[in-house]
Amino acid sequence: MTEEKRSNLEPKPQAPARATSEVWDDEQEQETIVPLTRAQAERLFGPDVGRASRVTPFRVVGAQVLLSLVATLAWWLLSTSPRDAAVSAWLGGMIGWIPGALFALRLRMSGDRLSVGSLVMGEAVKVVTTIALLVAVAFGYPGIHWVAFLVTFVLTLKAYWLAMVLK
Repeated sequence: MTEEKRSNLEPKPQAPARATSEVWDDEQEQETIVPLTRAQAERLFGPDVGRASRVTPFRVVGAQVLLSLVATLAWWLLSTSPRDAAVSAWLGGMIGWIPGALFALRLRMSGDRLSVGSLVMGEAVKVVTTIALLVAVAFGYPGIHWVAFLVTFVLTLKAYWLAMVLK
C-alpha cells in the first residue's frame, strides 16, 4: 500500500469537542429534511391523511360548553347545596371556554392574514383572560364551591383532548 493511500485510511485528528451548552444551532450541520410523498403519508397515517380536519376551534369551544353544562347538571344533582355548586361549576366551565372562544373568534377574524405573531398574541389573550376571570370569581363570588369550580374548569380544559380523540 502506498503512503498516500495509508494516510487516507488513518483517522485525522479532530478538534476537541465543546460542551453542548456552548454550541449554537447555526454552528451545527444543517440536516436535510425530506418531506413524505403522498403514498408514504397514506401508508403511515391512513387514506384520510389529505382530508381537512373536522376539529375546528369552534367545535372545541362547543364541546367545552356542552361539557360545562353536563358538569353543572351533575353538580346540581349530586351536591348537598345544589345551587351554589351548580353556579360554581358553571363559572369554572365558563373560565375554561370563554378564552378559547375569544381565540377562535380572533382566528376567524384574521382569515388569510394568520401569522405566528397573531397566534402568540391570541394565546397571550387567552392566558390574560383566564387569569382575570379566575381573580374576578375568587374575589367577586363569596359562595364559591372550590371543588366544583376547579373540577369543572379542568374538565373543560380537557375537552381539547376529547375533541382530538373523537375527531
